[in-house]
Amino acid sequence: KLLEGRLDGEYWKGSEGREVLEESGKIADSVARAYEERDYARALREIMALADSINEYISRSEPWKLAKEPARLEDLRLVCTRSLQGFHLISVLLAPVLPDLTQRVARDLFGLPRVFKWEDCKQPPLEVRPYQHLAVRIDIKQVKDLVAANRQEQQPQPAHLEIEPIADTISIDDFVKLDLRVARIVNAEEVPGADKLLKLTLDLGGGTRTVFAGIKSAYSPIDLAGRLTVVVANLASRKMKFGVSEGMVLAAGPGGKDIFLLQPDAGAKPGMRIK
Repeated sequence: KLLEGRLDGEYWKGSEGREVLEESGKIADSVARAYEERDYARALREIMALADSINEYISRSEPWKLAKEPARLEDLRLVCTRSLQGFHLISVLLAPVLPDLTQRVARDLFGLPRVFKWEDCKQPPLEVRPYQHLAVRIDIKQVKDLVAANRQEQQPQPAHLEIEPIADTISIDDFVKLDLRVARIVNAEEVPGADKLLKLTLDLGGGTRTVFAGIKSAYSPIDLAGRLTVVVANLASRKMKFGVSEGMVLAAGPGGKDIFLLQPDAGAKPGMRIK
């Protein structure tokens, strides 16, 4: 609004602008390869990393402060130009998985008479239309009302949960022998010929490990990439038919679809020891 929809078109003709567009092209090529290889988890991770870098740039540049200084209007225009180019790039990259939303972005924000094309990744936007909501924030009260109404319609049978007996008492010396670590699931994939196993690549902060986990009945590989879990890091490696498993992820539940991976709270980092 402050810039009346006009961005800094001259910026993209300079060396810095050309470098930004060149880097954008590299990111787009990498994401395109991930889509072509059907590695959607990797594609979305790269897009999320791009979004994080743009958010960091905006926080560092503080455009809300620049807007209060009339003498720095051109600085504000530059920050908005780069930030909106980043949002434009993210929108194009997400078009294959969010076609409806990105179509509205193309039309209502960037004024395009068409949907995004992949070539748009290497072309910066030169203007934006007046702001309007492109998505509606979910009202938590509406969600609770829907859940409550759904519960009233259902008549669930009381479930009987079999609780396993508590195991034999161990000493603290026994417990400290276990080295439990926070790990991030970098990749998850099905194991050809295995009915129950998923092959997990885990980041423990100082390197990666391969762990075969019997959680295929409860989890899809695409849902696991990027999440944190807990692994027994000092468990002896086990040679299996499908490869070597270098640890064990921890989960609760009786099995089948009722398997629940342990997940640390937000803020935990790969490699942290659990005590």
